[in-house]
This record gives sequence, C-alpha cells and structure tokens, in this order.
Amino acid sequence: MTDILDPAGRKEDAILAALQDAPFAIRRPDAQTIPFVFASPHSGRAYPAGFVAQSRLSALSLRRSEDAFIDELFAPVLSLGAPLIAANFPRAFVDANRNPSELDPAMFDGSLGLPADMASPRVAAGLGVIPRIVRDGAEIYRGKLPAEEARMRLDRLYRPYHEALAALVEETRARFGVCVVVDCHSMPAAAAAPDIVLGDRYGLSAAAALIRSAEGGFERCRFTVMRNAPYAGGYTTHLYARRSQGIHALQIEISRSLYLDEDRIVKTADFPKLQARLAAALAVLTALDPAVLFPPRPTAWAAE
Repeated sequence: MTDILDPAGRKEDAILAALQDAPFAIRRPDAQTIPFVFASPHSGRAYPAGFVAQSRLSALSLRRSEDAFIDELFAPVLSLGAPLIAANFPRAFVDANRNPSELDPAMFDGSLGLPADMASPRVAAGLGVIPRIVRDGAEIYRGKLPAEEARMRLDRLYRPYHEALAALVEETRARFGVCVVVDCHSMPAAAAAPDIVLGDRYGLSAAAALIRSAEGGFERCRFTVMRNAPYAGGYTTHLYARRSQGIHALQIEISRSLYLDEDRIVKTADFPKLQARLAAALAVLTALDPAVLFPPRPTAWAAE
C-alpha cells in the first residue's frame, strides 16, 4: 500500500489509504438464490488518524453515529442466498445515506465548487453528507476543513460505495427480473420504542406485500414492529427504489438496546441470540414469492 496525500498536502495515515483502496466490502453467498441485496452504509469503524486529529471529540464520541456491528448482525443473509455490502468508512466521516449535494459550505475554508443543497433540513441540522455533528449533537470539528476535503471524501469513498451497490442491484435484477434493496440500520434505544422500524417511504419504495412480509416475519420472531415512524427511509430507499422497473427498497432499523452497550459501543451477551432471531425473521421476508414484486402489466383495452 502506497502513501497518499490528504487535500492539504500532508502525508496521510495508513487507515485513510486503506479506506481509499477499499471503501466497501461485499460478501457474497456461494450462489445468490434470492432477489435481495442487503446494504449497511453506517457500520464502518475505521477512523483515519487525520480525521480524529481534526476533531474536538474523543474516538469513542465519534463512534456515536455508527450503526455499530450491523454488518455483522446481518451476516446470516449470506446463508439465505443474498449478498451484503457494507461501507468501510465511518458515517461521521462521510454519510453514504445522504444525497451528495447535502453539503454545508460553511464547514469549509474556500469555495467547494460542488452543488450544495442549503435547503436540506439535514444540512441545517448538521447531518449532511459530511456531518458537522455526531448523532448526539456534539460538534465534530475544531475548525473549518479544506475545501478539497469534500471532493476527496465523495470521489474516493462515497461514490465507489454507491457504484458497487448499484452494480449489485442491476446484477440481481438481471438474474431474477426483480430486486429488493434492504438498507440496514440501528437506532438509539428509547423508552417505549419498538424493537424494529420498517421504512418504505409510506408505500412509495416497496410493494405492500413486501412490507407485510417483513412485518409478519419480525412479529413471528417476537419483535415489536412499527412502520415509517420515526424512520420512513432515507436517501438509499429514495435512490434505488424503481417499482415500475421491479426494484424495491426497504429500510430496517433495529434498536441498539437489543444487542449493544451504547456507552462503550461493545456487543452485549445478547448479540448471538439476536442474530439468530433476526435471521429467522429475514428468512420469512426473503421467502416472499418474487412474482408479487414484478410491476403490473399494462392492461390491453379492446378497441371500441
């Protein structure tokens, strides 16, 4: 692995070099037997030393935004016959579940030379594609970033992840005629919150039969489930869902209280048991008859 330079011209650390060499990891089953692709955009946990040095937060605090270990939790989908893609870069560094235009120019020293959607409520909240805060609201950076940093993170990390996910989607649709993208996340524990939140953008991104199958599978495995509240689906479900072409997208949020010590960001003893329950629920979901995912055929009207 060769040394690289960061946007400010400094020799960068080996972690960033490794991330640029491999922004994502794809795990494949021996044979893909179902039209599902699972994605984990927020479980990356390799933090470049230069990024940590730029931050006013501790390494542990930077991890508050992670969907920690979600890639591992969903690993049993390989035995069900589906591939799993996971971003290796951390969400606090660049968020793969945001539109690339959700940039805050005020975070940078100089002109970005990139589209910046200042009307985005996520940008206003500090949670754009390059976040200003971690999930608990703490400011990440000591000062402004070099303008070139935005392009580097998008071009070298964000875009390769989405190009790879898009290729998996097209490969799956070519093989089966349809595809379901399952975007996998975790959510902070909260009183009276459900175990699982399923997001289909209020019916826009997935067929009704698909979300009913997901809901039934989780309930059968003794999870409490809600739809679209408070998470209806993010950029990934918006970007990839094309129901008229047989491509559906579903977001799954799992409560961290089921498997994670949120203060120390370590797995609890319940992790293996939860992984087995999750695998059983996903087996129900992925057993769905693919025929219900095909777009309806145009009605042939008889000539009057």
